[in-house]
This record gives sequence, C-alpha cells and structure tokens, in this order.
Amino acid sequence: MTDRLERIRERLAATLAPAECQLIDESHLHAGHAGAASGAGHYRLRLVSERFEGLNRIARHRLVYDCLRDMMQRDIHALNIIAVAPSETA
Repeated sequence: MTDRLERIRERLAATLAPAECQLIDESHLHAGHAGAASGAGHYRLRLVSERFEGLNRIARHRLVYDCLRDMMQRDIHALNIIAVAPSETA
C-alpha cells in the first residue's frame, strides 16, 4: 500500500510541483465496499500548487486526474481532492 502512495506522490510532484501534498489512505474505511473488492484504494488528497492559480475547481481536479490517469483505472477507486493555490492558504 505504501508503494502505491509513493507512486501517487511522485506523479503529483513531477507534474504539479506542490508546495504541500497531504495524501491519506482511507481504504480501511471502505472494507466490504464493491470498489474495495478489486483492490483499488480510497484516498483523500490536499494539494497546494502554483499550477492551480487562476483555475476553477474543475480545471484543478482535471490536472490531478490527468496526472494519475492510468492509476485511476486500476489502483485508485476513489479520490477526494482539495486543490488550492498558495494564495488561497491562510
């Protein structure tokens, strides 16, 4: 499982150069769920990146999904995304 987390972090870092990346594996909360049966995980992501400046929420999520596209097909069942620009953090 940690290998999967590392791969997600590496991809996000390479493409979005985040100032902050909090990735939490919540798969254990979904045991017995149909998506969990395939072995794909459930994750919560908070990402702060300059790449998000001036973009709306949909465009920001699209950047994240583009970065993880092939993993969404087999490794990630659900991804809860909070994507913010540095200017939006307090």
